[in-house]
Amino acid sequence: MITSPGSAADRLSIDLLTREFPPHVYGGAGVHVAELSAVLRPLADVRVRAFDGPRGPEAEAQGVFGYGVPASLAGANASLSTLGVDLVMANDVAGADIVHSHTWYANMAGHLGGLLHGIPHVISAHSLEPLRPWKAEQLGGGYAVSSWAEKTAYLGAAGIIAVSGGMRADILRCYPELDPQKVHVVHNGIDLAGWQRPEPGTAAAAAADATVRRLGIDPERQAAVFVGRITRQKGLPYLLRAAEALPGDVQLILCAGAPDTPEIMAEVKSLVADLREKRGARGPQDDAGVIWIEEMLPREEIVAVLAASTVFLCPSVYEPLGIVNLEAMAVGLPVVASATGGIPEVVQDGVTGVLVPIEQVQDGTGTPLDPQTFVRDVADAMLAVLADPQRAAEMGRAGRRRAEDHFAWTAIAERTMDVYRTVLATR
Repeated sequence: MITSPGSAADRLSIDLLTREFPPHVYGGAGVHVAELSAVLRPLADVRVRAFDGPRGPEAEAQGVFGYGVPASLAGANASLSTLGVDLVMANDVAGADIVHSHTWYANMAGHLGGLLHGIPHVISAHSLEPLRPWKAEQLGGGYAVSSWAEKTAYLGAAGIIAVSGGMRADILRCYPELDPQKVHVVHNGIDLAGWQRPEPGTAAAAAADATVRRLGIDPERQAAVFVGRITRQKGLPYLLRAAEALPGDVQLILCAGAPDTPEIMAEVKSLVADLREKRGARGPQDDAGVIWIEEMLPREEIVAVLAASTVFLCPSVYEPLGIVNLEAMAVGLPVVASATGGIPEVVQDGVTGVLVPIEQVQDGTGTPLDPQTFVRDVADAMLAVLADPQRAAEMGRAGRRRAEDHFAWTAIAERTMDVYRTVLATR
């Protein structure tokens, strides 16, 4: 275990490098870094270095520094503009004891900064490029660049943090040259205070009710909800096909935006339109109970949507852990999720939700071997939960307890500091 912070001279100096950081967050990695930086600050001197441009004097006074794409790379392939930001970041990490990067976007900043300044580089593995080949749709030839950057950084890292045991296995399978002793498991955490169901009769509950009604959700009706980006790994097309089995009086809420490509956005739009038509939509203005919220909602509004729902749906074909499942559990929702990646380490089958079996092609895409069976199994699982409201409520309560018992951020901070000290001790 870690020791107490001690005097200022004893405190480690940590530079966290990330693509996302508030207010520019669009995925689980950004949420993770925001929470991790907050819980590490009492234990270490923390600086955050993020993309999306300068953050201003106030943010910098709090140790948050922003970087924009170099002017000469404006309009370049996204992989090259990313490396341009990384070069500037790498120059600025001088003086840190540990440089800790998150996702391939920032991995090369950590790798080069570590080499340049003689600093151990720790990587948090939130996803792996070899297991996301659909990103070639998004980046074109840049996918080869991102894959090279990730592999180079991983093989040169002093330590790697996997967000689940399943992720650790994937890392060692994708990069067998790695020393297994360098790969540590530290689960993602959850802000239990920020993710909780409003107490009935309170002002927070009244505000939540007003929020969902404004969004077009009827809190008196059952609802199945999905929250996630529109990307291949999230499996949204499979869910939309499975949702054809939903009774007409059950709402389907899709908090889904930030598409990876125009092509997948077009596919989702077509599937939503087909689903609404099959549910009896009387025209383009009638959503037929399929409520699609494309904008990224603030956390308090996402909590309101979750609290108004009956079951949370996570049909991912690739998910190293799945912070969204933790968030739903913390709000007290049962989770129906595919049994892939790190999801089974979060969702307890039959206790906090239902795990849907999925046999997958082993080519990195995660495509179900039998898509029709997977769609049917997702449909059967969500219908079973919806059909038994008492059991669903019990699963939701069990999910909150599991989030409290196993995923509190204070414990994650201690485990992360342990990794830092192990890395420094083995230099």
